[in-house]
Amino acid sequence: MKRIFKHTATLMLLASVALAGCSSNSGGNAAATEGAAASPATASGEKVKLTMGSWRTDDKEVYDKIIAAFNKQYPNIEIDFSPTKSTEYNTVLNTALQTGGGPDIIHLRPYAAGIALGDSGYVEPINGLKGLDAFSKDVLAAATGKDGNIYGVPMGLNTVAIMYNKDIFAKYNLQIPSTWNELVDTAKKLKENKVTPFAMGTKDGWILSITHSALGPSAYGGSAFAEQLVSGEKKFTDPAYVKSLQLMKDLSPYFADNFTGVSYEDMRTLFVTGQAAMYIMGDFDAGVIESQNPDLHFDVFPVPPQSAGGSPTVTTYVDGSFGVNANSKHKEEAKKFLEFAASQEFGNLFSNEMKRVSPVPGVSVSDPVVAKFAEYANTISTPYVLLANFGVGNPTTKVTMENDMQALFFDKMTAEKVAEDMQASSDKWKASSK
Repeated sequence: MKRIFKHTATLMLLASVALAGCSSNSGGNAAATEGAAASPATASGEKVKLTMGSWRTDDKEVYDKIIAAFNKQYPNIEIDFSPTKSTEYNTVLNTALQTGGGPDIIHLRPYAAGIALGDSGYVEPINGLKGLDAFSKDVLAAATGKDGNIYGVPMGLNTVAIMYNKDIFAKYNLQIPSTWNELVDTAKKLKENKVTPFAMGTKDGWILSITHSALGPSAYGGSAFAEQLVSGEKKFTDPAYVKSLQLMKDLSPYFADNFTGVSYEDMRTLFVTGQAAMYIMGDFDAGVIESQNPDLHFDVFPVPPQSAGGSPTVTTYVDGSFGVNANSKHKEEAKKFLEFAASQEFGNLFSNEMKRVSPVPGVSVSDPVVAKFAEYANTISTPYVLLANFGVGNPTTKVTMENDMQALFFDKMTAEKVAEDMQASSDKWKASSK
């Protein structure tokens, strides 16, 4: 399976996030190495209290269970899971780290943002950590610095596919589409019966890039093309990529009514309440949907290929990693939690309590929908290339795409112009790294 590409670390040289200007902390890694030599306080039976920073405010209950499981092995290491609102997390964390503070265990944002913290000396390298060798290099790339240091244990493997309402499909005798044309025909039949085919809106920019990451490979061919895009052999202006942008516009007659004003929360509500038949989203919403409507009968299928005989795909990306604050007074104790996070025990808890796909190999998943997401992730995945490889610069190529796609849906821009702007953005940030 090819999830993320080897070129990720190279392109992260382009990262210009909030802490890029704080790299004067040149002694961070050296100080971290010295501090790590100290024996854990727990060796003498002394209790140590760690803090864990995160943007996952909805997961506190689950993390209480995870920490309780960890404490069965390490009863003297207390962990206070202290999440911050997602929209405020980056600012709060960056400010704390720049002043020598911050949580002992850090939930690192994936790819450019998290890697920049490591490259700036704020996160402790964890090369050789017990359990780290179980993960593929592609998955570890989400927290691997430009110098090859690994800064985090991957937390979740978000997997994007098409969820569907089984009762609606049964009512109109609809089958799982095996080609793109069949998917469009399914949408047409639903619309004819006054059912919203896709719970889809374009108000939130990130929805456009994540949806394209799932649908686009059907047009441009998946991982092989994406790898050429990263290496520079292909450009965003390639006809196949332009087609991938246009197919989203062509699918818009089957989106929610007044879709340009429909937000992410609105989209999920449409699906949860049975008003829409299909929902293009990640496994991270499966548990939320089940909790909001336990009676909803839904399942998931991959994005079909353009023609019969092609390979269906889902899109995967690492959703953050666990890192250790280089300024923590208890790095060794914090690393014990990271070792636990790399274990199958943690992977099973993560998947079955949060109902999400774990990057830990060999995890057993009880929820049938999440189990199917996990199966697809391990067999037919393609990378979220804009996030993993083009999420750098200001604005990033990813954000450039999102802004332009909103203009496309307002008929103020063509797919060709979106592609041209994306290529110009990519060229700019590549040039600035030389």
